[in-house]
Amino acid sequence: MGQLGLGRQFGRLAPRLDGAFRADGVFAHDRLRFVDFVDDVEELLEDVAWQEWGNKKAVDGFEEYMLQHYSG
Repeated sequence: MGQLGLGRQFGRLAPRLDGAFRADGVFAHDRLRFVDFVDDVEELLEDVAWQEWGNKKAVDGFEEYMLQHYSG
């Protein structure tokens, strides 16, 4: 988010991501599928990009990137 210039929005988005990670910071696979989590985050980022810039396309590729680099 910082690289996109959306870092100041993190405080508003963080509560919506609650429950996706355990207390130790590890993703909670037993509570949520990673694919579903990434899809939800992309939707949140699209909302923020629309509000900030009027352009949802600014975050295109997030889901594909995350799944390629972080899903096993």
